[in-house]
This record gives sequence, C-alpha cells and structure tokens, in this order.
Amino acid sequence: MDKKKMPKKAAKKKRAKSKAPKTISPEPMPVPVSSGIKVTAIETVIPDDIMPGLMLLRIHTDAGQVGHGETYYVPHAVASMIHDWMARRLLGADPLSIEPHWRFLYERTSAFGSRGTELRAISAIDLALWDILGQVCGQPIWQLLGGKARERVRVYNSSGGPTYGRRAKGERGKVTGWPGHGDVGKPGPLEDNWASNYAAGDLAEELIAEGYPAMKFWTFDRAFHQYGGGYLPLSVVKECVRPMEEVRKRVGDRIEILLDGHGFFQLPAALRIAEAMRDLQPLWLEDIMRLDSVDTLKDYRDKAGVPIAVSEMLVCREDYRLVLERNAADYIMVDPTWAGGISETRRLAEMAQGYNIPALMHDCTGPLTLFSGIHVGTAVPNVVFQESVRAHIRTFYDMLIEPNIAIEQGHAVPPTLPGMGTRLRPELFAPEEYDSYRISRME
Repeated sequence: MDKKKMPKKAAKKKRAKSKAPKTISPEPMPVPVSSGIKVTAIETVIPDDIMPGLMLLRIHTDAGQVGHGETYYVPHAVASMIHDWMARRLLGADPLSIEPHWRFLYERTSAFGSRGTELRAISAIDLALWDILGQVCGQPIWQLLGGKARERVRVYNSSGGPTYGRRAKGERGKVTGWPGHGDVGKPGPLEDNWASNYAAGDLAEELIAEGYPAMKFWTFDRAFHQYGGGYLPLSVVKECVRPMEEVRKRVGDRIEILLDGHGFFQLPAALRIAEAMRDLQPLWLEDIMRLDSVDTLKDYRDKAGVPIAVSEMLVCREDYRLVLERNAADYIMVDPTWAGGISETRRLAEMAQGYNIPALMHDCTGPLTLFSGIHVGTAVPNVVFQESVRAHIRTFYDMLIEPNIAIEQGHAVPPTLPGMGTRLRPELFAPEEYDSYRISRME
C-alpha cells in the first residue's frame, strides 16, 4: 500500500515495527578487547527538519560512556553502511582500540572502494571513539593528541546564511538549496551570502568588529549557474569581483579576502578568475577548479599568480599525497568527517607540514565537524585556519548540540570538557521523532 494513502493508525504501526532494534552477533573476526570496556549499541539518526544531509551517530559502552560522531552527504547510505556492515566489527569490541578499528575498516572497504560512503562512515565512527577515549581519560581530545600547540584556533567566516543546507521550516520534503547551488539568500541578520554579494563593505566592517581576520566569498557561484564552467565573459568576471573590490576600498587590508569556487570551473575560466583577483591579494583561491586532474591543478597554480588552496574534495590520503608531491597547492584543506575522522585528519595535517604546506580545517556541514577541526587545530601546529559559518553557529547548531562552540575575537576557544567537549542532544535520538532512527545492539 502506498504510504501516503495508508490509514494513520496503520502507518504508525508500520513505523513502530521499523523501529525495532537490530541485534547483531559480532562476526567471528579478530576484535581487540583490551580495556575491559565494550561497545554495546550504535545509534544513528538524520535530523531532516534541521540539516537533511547530516547523519548523527552515538556509540554506547557497557561502562556508560556515549561517543558522538557525524558526517554529511547521502546520510541514509552512510547509516546503512554502519548498521549493516561496520557494526559487526564494533559491537562487543573495545572502543579504545581506535587505530585497529580504523585500519580494519579502511582495509576491508578498500577492497571495493573506500572513498565516499565508506570513508564518511569511518569518519563518524572515529569521532565517536575519540569522544569515548576522552571521556574515559577525563581529558579533551586535543590533550590526547599531544596537548595545546596554541591557546586558541584562528577562524574565518564563510558565506553560508541561516538557510544554507537547511530545510524550509515545516517542509520535510524540500531542501532550500543544493549545497553549492543554493540561492544567495535575502537581506537580514546573518545573511552573509547575500551580504557578501550585495553589501560586502558593510559585512566586512561587521566581521572586523567581531574580530574575524578573514572572510570567504562565494560570488562566482551565480556565474557558474548562468554560464557553466568552461567560459566566463569578462564582464561577468568583473561583476563577481566587484564585492571584493568594495571590501578593499572600504577596509583596506584589515581583513583577508578568500574566494571559494566550489570546484565549478575549468582551466580557462579559472585562469580568468585568478587574473582578475591578483590586485586584491587574496589569502587564497579555493577549489576554483574541479579536482579531476592534479596535473591541471599544478598548471593552474603555476599560472594563477595567487595562492591556491585545495580541498575537502580530495578526501583520500593518496589524493593529498599527489597534490603535495607535485607542488599543486599552497594550502591543503581537510574535512574531518569526510577524510577519515580525527585520526586521519591529524595524519594529513602533519604530512603536509613535511612539505611546508599549511593545513586548513573545513566546516560548512555540521557542529561536530567544527569541534573536530578545532581539536586537531589546537594540537597540530601546521593548522593555520578553521572555517566557520557564524550563521550556522548562531541559528541552529544549538538545536543539534550542547554546549555550542565559543568564538571570541576571531578565534575558537578549545573545548575543556572531556572528549569532544559537547554532545548531540539526546532528544534527537528518540525513535518516534525521526523515521530515519536506527539502532544496532549486541545480542
């Protein structure tokens, strides 16, 4: 029967049946147990009335700890990967054996392609296991990573507004804009994407007053939507650069300018953008091109005449290695919930340091991604910036976590509570709240 036509009582009965917890006997495989603590349950949920692309994770232990993780994009597929396959490794196992779990899951998934869904699932799990380790030790994750390399983590503001990545209020079937393809928003408080296009000088002054050292623009997105990635008229390029010129005229060099192209453009258009940006002396141009070819990226960096940053789109260690070895970027950016969690993010940031290439932490996708980047940025000297979206932090991260992150004068304050330093709100994991809720338990 079509669910839409199903009688209300029958629909509720069917939903209740789907909520039955899944019990799993651990697969007969080498599962490390050394601390005496065991994983007893794994929960996932997709808060589709808040961020429909976000998958939230909780891992429970028999000692009472609850580890929290998340990842973004195709959340139902990631949840299925965790419950239908990875739970067989984790249930009954020692949650403190973080590296053995990481290696096992990565090596098994690499047999059929470890990028994408598989690596995002590993990332969410890795965050939750580090959270548990911190709780067991009574220390924040940055302390377990080696301690403070800095007292505060420098952040910049990205252009997302309050509706970026959100679902329209009261509409569970409609998302307000595909990430990277959303509209520019509308005038109003924290509408930073709209302001960066149409009131950039005002926005720059507002951010400077709050202590932000840098602001990121997305002004070329609309040009891609209109003309595609292969050709940009010079008049359009000048129009997209104009907001950044306004910032330079209004505030001079009191704030750094960054430009994100979301990987939309091919080499000729990307070079035209770089040429138009040179006089503005941006701190970096990020993902102006799609990263399909490291050789073309190297060519772009050689010709651009401005620093180049790439990219949360790389995902895999081998991608980063190729970029670093071929001198194809001036900065590398990592998303902890796409690239392999806190464990792999730290490795990537430290690998880049061997090439004298600074690392950047990505976030436009969820609060635990931000917290994870701040933990790594606190402990790893090579991390020079953490991305943040003040509109997300101030309008809906509180709906997902408690406590929220503290941003003071353009810097994130490292969490002091044990583990992640925050937790996902327990009410999000109520089975009756979301149809997407799933739980796997030991028998």
